Amino acid sequence: MDYAALDSLAEFLDMILDHRLCLYCLNLGPCILLQKKQNIERLHENIVFLLNFLGDFAREGDILKARLTNAANQANNLFHNLESSMVSTVSPYQTPNFQLTFFYKELTPSVQPGADHIRETFCHELEKSIAETDLIRQEVMQIKSSRKVQRPSRETGDGVVGIKEDLLKIKSRLCEGSSQLGIIPIVGMGGIGKTTLARYAYEDPLSVQHFDIHTWLTISQTYNIKRILRTVLHSIKNVFDNHVPFFGEDDESLKERVYRYLKGRRYLIVMDDLWDTNVWDDLQRMFPEDLNGSRIIVTTRELKIASYTDSLGHPHQMHLMSVDQSWMLLKERVFGYESCPLELEKTGEVIAEKCRGLPLAVVVIAGVLSIKGNQRKDYWENIARNVSKVVYTYDEQFNEILTLSYGFLPSPLRLCFLYMGCFPEDYEINVSKLIKLWVAEGFLASNESEDMEELGHDYLEELAARSLVLINKIGTDGRIRTVKIHDLLRELCLQKCEDENFVCAINEFSGSFPQGIENSNRLSAFCNISGSIPSMETSPVHTIFLFKHWAFDSWKCFRLLIIFDGLSVTIHPASSSEIYIGELIHLRYLALTCESVRQTITLVSNSLYHLQNLQTLIFRIREFIRDTDCRVESHGLPEQDGELRHQEYMEFEVWRMPNLRHLILLDGFLPDPSIKCFQQISSMENLQTLCLMKYFKCSERILELLPNLKKLGVIYSYEATYETGWSQYCLLNLVRLHRLEKLNLFPWEDMRMIGLLPNLQVLKLRRHACLGPEWETSEGEFCQLKVLLIDSTDLVQWTTESSHFPKLERLTLFECNNLRDIPCEIGEIATLQLIEVDIRNSSVVESAVLIKEEQESFGNVLQVRFLKSRRWEKFTSWYYNY
Repeated sequence: MDYAALDSLAEFLDMILDHRLCLYCLNLGPCILLQKKQNIERLHENIVFLLNFLGDFAREGDILKARLTNAANQANNLFHNLESSMVSTVSPYQTPNFQLTFFYKELTPSVQPGADHIRETFCHELEKSIAETDLIRQEVMQIKSSRKVQRPSRETGDGVVGIKEDLLKIKSRLCEGSSQLGIIPIVGMGGIGKTTLARYAYEDPLSVQHFDIHTWLTISQTYNIKRILRTVLHSIKNVFDNHVPFFGEDDESLKERVYRYLKGRRYLIVMDDLWDTNVWDDLQRMFPEDLNGSRIIVTTRELKIASYTDSLGHPHQMHLMSVDQSWMLLKERVFGYESCPLELEKTGEVIAEKCRGLPLAVVVIAGVLSIKGNQRKDYWENIARNVSKVVYTYDEQFNEILTLSYGFLPSPLRLCFLYMGCFPEDYEINVSKLIKLWVAEGFLASNESEDMEELGHDYLEELAARSLVLINKIGTDGRIRTVKIHDLLRELCLQKCEDENFVCAINEFSGSFPQGIENSNRLSAFCNISGSIPSMETSPVHTIFLFKHWAFDSWKCFRLLIIFDGLSVTIHPASSSEIYIGELIHLRYLALTCESVRQTITLVSNSLYHLQNLQTLIFRIREFIRDTDCRVESHGLPEQDGELRHQEYMEFEVWRMPNLRHLILLDGFLPDPSIKCFQQISSMENLQTLCLMKYFKCSERILELLPNLKKLGVIYSYEATYETGWSQYCLLNLVRLHRLEKLNLFPWEDMRMIGLLPNLQVLKLRRHACLGPEWETSEGEFCQLKVLLIDSTDLVQWTTESSHFPKLERLTLFECNNLRDIPCEIGEIATLQLIEVDIRNSSVVESAVLIKEEQESFGNVLQVRFLKSRRWEKFTSWYYNY
């Protein structure tokens, strides 16, 4: 609820009672405000009481919202009208402090009648304001009494749907543990139940009995130190049942007064809705550390703030409810102790599921469903089809809660958040892909010393820390791998996208494009589309996402295009001659799936030379067709050796694209630039990612062109190396890649050389990439390796020392069916956090458990996870994991 009117009035009354307003009047002569000081103090006390009530009972306060606002506005107007009347009654030449003259009892005869009228009006209206706030205060007392009557349900735990375990943990931290002052941060997205959890813990009988002083502070984005101090002092006044005067004191004096009253007493303070670390710095000095078990609960949406307040780093993370918990809460809110009618149960479960585990969404939708006359099957079915829209539009407060998170974002993060509106509902967004798109859009402005992709990860982690995106999967390197956005936050996102004309999302297509498409910079198609945008020679669109099929017949109106993501669908152009990508000279990001190699060459390969701004190229072929008759014109380059297969011609001109940062090709072939016609190719210093290359030849010439390559993923089949061995692929040259951080798939016999890569952090050996029964590591290898994955191998004996993997954090072993055990030395690695093993190899499982138990006996924490299937690592996700 908005505190503005009450805050304004309280501040104004403070100024009067503190003598900061009408100072000369009070000091120099009798004044009506001095005469009415007791009345003004009474009004002030009522306003402070009501402010505290709103902080403690925000939902109940909605019932009185109109009356509270009206009473505060009338009182504000009373004092401001008094000043205005005085200005019109008294000549400004009568006194240098003319705006105060009307308060004097003795005025000049010409002014006296007008001043008497003003005084009488003021006194009358002041009595009315006091009477109105007295009535509201009485109603508030009744609300508080009714809340106390209902409290037993909380004591017994009934009705605490979805947060029972959370409540037990918070209560334990409140009343048990260290005698030191304890900070308990509760963090989670808006509407997830942080305040509700804190309220249950705060009002729990054990907490009430355990602490001497209880104070609830609603901080909010509009931080008002005076209101906070008033609230604390008001709580202290209630405890000691005496008047605690604080008029005339500045903020620092009031903080000192709070400190003295809390000193030596066990207190519980709740700081609800904290948005700024500066606020915490400003307030925490008021709270003494007396080693008596005092506690402070902090609720916030931002993990950064939660971690800042708790030096021990133990914030309590709130999680979304399960579908069952959502349905239980919905039934409780709609039907109370009665049963849900059978004909509504199935639809009700669908509604609960579509609330996506957000408690406040369930409560809002329950409010709609519980209205008399709405408990009909057809009505519930209609709600089930539009849950997100109903929740977002029905409840103004809910809308405001979500909008607060968006409003507090810095400008760069706002753009990154709005970009989530380009993806379909409940879509799993790959972080690596998302960051590449942000880079192409120009959202990430970094200096020369800062890598843009690293900055993108920082932005994404910031959005996650602010509870605006949901972390869906964590990669083997410990970084966020995929994210989702809650449906209701997506509604907010789409609303802001519409307000700012950020993206045009096409959900339905019935032969015509939606209104406003001609002015959009971004198009995202969530449905099948046919035809081109009508009446447009040049569209302002610079970004296109295709999640469904679009049979367009020309690129001509998209000459400004910088991003085209069509990887999710197969391109079927009506006329390939009209779909010439070389016209799109501004392209920075291109992701395509083509039907055949022939189409690939027609659409892409002949165009690459013109796409000099391209940063990311992601490409795959639906059907890998071999067509020996296919030839490529290579823009002045002589025809190559006929022994080279046509698949290699497909990417010849990639070596002439200096701005390329990421090249991801499934089953693609790169030609050897040592061929005579490529001698003039310059270094590709920006290329960081090169993956899913088939039979990649690591010649000196190629690696010289890739000085800053960080991620390399290559595929070598057993058949390709069976006769000739690995030497033809020059793998020993990989030691020249001093910046290489991540490597996928490699022959077992050359691991010693791989171990010497100076910056290698992630090594994934998949699908029998390593051959042979033994692997023995040596000192000085894998100095920076953090993640090691071995998937499918005939390895039997692994011999190593902890010093051979000094920085290893995560070890994953899957389908290592012949492996006898995990070397016990692995458990001695100080940085090791997680071991994942295939549950089907009992000896490996047993050794992992023994390592865990041994480390726990030393006081170390080591997690062991058992893998049952390949769901943990999908091959199809390789495209974006680079």
